[in-house]
Amino acid sequence: MAIVEIRDVHKSFQRDAQAVEVFAGLDVDFEEASFTALMGPSGSGKSTLLNLVAGLDRPTSGVVRVAGSDVSTMSASQLAPWRARHIGFVFQSYNLLPVLTAFQNVELPLLLTDLSKAERRERVMVALGVVGLEDRKDHYPRQMSGGQEQRAAIARAIVADPTLILLDEPTGQLDAKSSQEVLGLLQRLNGEFRKTIIVVTHDPNAADKAKTVLHLEKGDLVEKSRGAHA
Repeated sequence: MAIVEIRDVHKSFQRDAQAVEVFAGLDVDFEEASFTALMGPSGSGKSTLLNLVAGLDRPTSGVVRVAGSDVSTMSASQLAPWRARHIGFVFQSYNLLPVLTAFQNVELPLLLTDLSKAERRERVMVALGVVGLEDRKDHYPRQMSGGQEQRAAIARAIVADPTLILLDEPTGQLDAKSSQEVLGLLQRLNGEFRKTIIVVTHDPNAADKAKTVLHLEKGDLVEKSRGAHA
């Protein structure tokens, strides 16, 4: 079953007096419990596609349907709770708040829910356990390595049990060992917890861990190949 359906999506940006077209009628589905890597040169539309799926950006025309909802027609006030429920987003630069501990950073998305403090704590500790950071819960970002920061960011993305985990160059700032740890964690989230994952990456190792690799070039999906772990 397709958890994400993109139909005839056009997207253009205004740059000075010129309209720059990113997508001209893009069609693509992402199946439930799939693990997809989006590859392609800079400017090919990878991050734009991720932002459209997350409701962080809107198509110029066309339909972006995620978990049965047409994201492209939602208002900002509808999008916020929808995104909190369905989307876990992980950025290349981690985006952890430096004044908060790992525990507090991971807890942030739950502050928007009706969960009690005890329920929030339980959820946070489960998420930290999944990423192997229980012993770092009281550490601030500056006290953690880059790999630990990225794992904390992934814990924050999964703590509310979202429908989709979207990652934009998650290994871009990591050394080889930390990259392998993060990629192994993504495989586990997909295989063991059946999380639907879409990752934008230039890293062939990350693409190798995915089940499906989609190549974007000039707004077109030009290749579809199977990862090594299909």
